[in-house]
Amino acid sequence: QVQLVESGGGLVQPGGSLRLSCAASGSSFRLISMGWFRQASGKQREFVASITVGGSTNYAEAVKGRFTVSRDNAKNMLFLQMNNLKPEDTAVYYCTNVPRNNYWGQGTQVTVSS
Repeated sequence: QVQLVESGGGLVQPGGSLRLSCAASGSSFRLISMGWFRQASGKQREFVASITVGGSTNYAEAVKGRFTVSRDNAKNMLFLQMNNLKPEDTAVYYCTNVPRNNYWGQGTQVTVSS
């Protein structure tokens, strides 16, 4: 069993930056690939980024070059650095294990608006 808690969301102006964190419980965190998904109001949840146990990363086209996913296995932490934010990045962001997606956090709201 893995429990996930996201934090770091907030209101930011276009072009700004935020760093999301996901704290994971359990000793299995370092053994599983992790990812970030997001869900905008009225839309389906969509993939944002993922990182394997070995540190290989994958990004949605919409965020490539702007977002960076990373992890600290010693601290059971997952991160998403988001730069040059756009209004279309506004959504609730969730961390999850990939590809099974059977563990989810409660989400953290990111709002990009002037």
